[in-house]
Amino acid sequence: MKNIAQSDLFRFAVEQYADTLYRVALHAAPRPHDAEDVVQDTYEKLLHCGKTFTSETHLKAWLIRVTLNRCHDLCRLSENKNVPLEETLPAPASTDDCELLDLVLTLPESYRTAIYLHYYEGYTAAEIADMQDISPNTVLTWLSRGRAKLRELLKEDMQE
Repeated sequence: MKNIAQSDLFRFAVEQYADTLYRVALHAAPRPHDAEDVVQDTYEKLLHCGKTFTSETHLKAWLIRVTLNRCHDLCRLSENKNVPLEETLPAPASTDDCELLDLVLTLPESYRTAIYLHYYEGYTAAEIADMQDISPNTVLTWLSRGRAKLRELLKEDMQE
């Protein structure tokens, strides 16, 4: 990765990670139509950062971190943080997935982001911690509390 020209790095990043960044942005942005702008902002930062990446993993983590940071900025500026599920995530494979995704979106932002990155994008707690510049133990706590809250919400749904 160290010897790749900036234009080739940009092309590689777009080809390899555009879909992932868009999904992350759809999940974390305050409104679905902001997701494309967030991804575009992320790639613009890549063009101008001049950073040397040590590996593909380092590049991907940096891109996701920038995407999440931009989404957090938009959330802080947005008055309406609650967006219906069908507007934020691609359609689930089954109705059981739909119910679970709906419940995931009701979680606090930190739990929601950790659960999404871990279960939908396949990142470990350590990788999520690196992306968000927090300790792995914090991520593990968010995952644990998020799962506990989901169990509680599922029980409530079954009782209704």
